[in-house]
Amino acid sequence: QVHLVESGGGEVQAGGSLRLSCAASGRSFHRYSMAWFRQAPGKERQFVAGISGSGASSSYATSVNGRFTISRDNAKNTLFLQMNSLKHEDTAVYYCAARPYPLPDTKANNYNDWGQGTQVTVSS
Repeated sequence: QVHLVESGGGEVQAGGSLRLSCAASGRSFHRYSMAWFRQAPGKERQFVAGISGSGASSSYATSVNGRFTISRDNAKNTLFLQMNSLKHEDTAVYYCAARPYPLPDTKANNYNDWGQGTQVTVSS
């Protein structure tokens, strides 16, 4: 089990950038694949990006591919999401999630541990 804490959210104008961080506590962070999800008001939680335990492979939702980059620093037990060219429709609460398998999954139900979320608001 890992305890996750997100940071870095805020309000930005359309076209701007933000970098989210997710600090993980617990041992063997590299054994967990990680992902970012987001949830807008009235909508289901949506997969944004995932990364393998080693950091060697990653995957993205079509809506963010080419604009967002997921990365991790296993030495510092930290996950990142660099968000560029932000759009109003990216507005949501962003969550990091962990699962004790080498590869990420796009389904929220397949993740064991979640952070509390951080709000991202993109004004148009």
